[in-house]
This record gives sequence, C-alpha cells and structure tokens, in this order.
Amino acid sequence: MAIRPEGTPNPNAVKFTSDTVIFEGNDSVSVMPGDTSEHEVLNELMKLEGVDNVFGYQNFITVNKQFDVEWDHLLNKIIEVIESYGY
Repeated sequence: MAIRPEGTPNPNAVKFTSDTVIFEGNDSVSVMPGDTSEHEVLNELMKLEGVDNVFGYQNFITVNKQFDVEWDHLLNKIIEVIESYGY
C-alpha cells in the first residue's frame, strides 16, 4: 500500500491518494468539526490534533489543517491513520 501526499492550491490542505478505492460509488464524503461519518477512517483523522476537516472521494482523502498548525506535525500521523485501515 502506498499513500501519496500531494499539495493543493490551498496551503492548508493536502490530498492523500491511495492505490486502492477508499470510498465506493460516486458520492463524496466530508466531515466538519463536530460531525461524524459512517467511514471510520475519516472519524479517526478528525481526532488528530490540528485537523480542521476532511473530504473523501473514491481513492483519495483531502485533509485541511488548522491555520496555526504546521504540516511537519501532521503528515506522518495522517498517513499512519489511513494505512492502518489498509489503504
């Protein structure tokens, strides 16, 4: 399994792409602060300190961090969570 982080035009967002499908179908899923999802991987990502919201579609998850948090503190934790679900 390989999760590839990719920058986005938004400096507070990174797209994490998997070689496998994470979300079946054509519907996207987003989780905002205070929300939960039927997809446990998104709920676990929201528990990470510094994560503001998450968005998922087919084979990727985009994570938005809080403005005052550095990516250095989050990237490896995010990858660990996603990989722990087998993606």
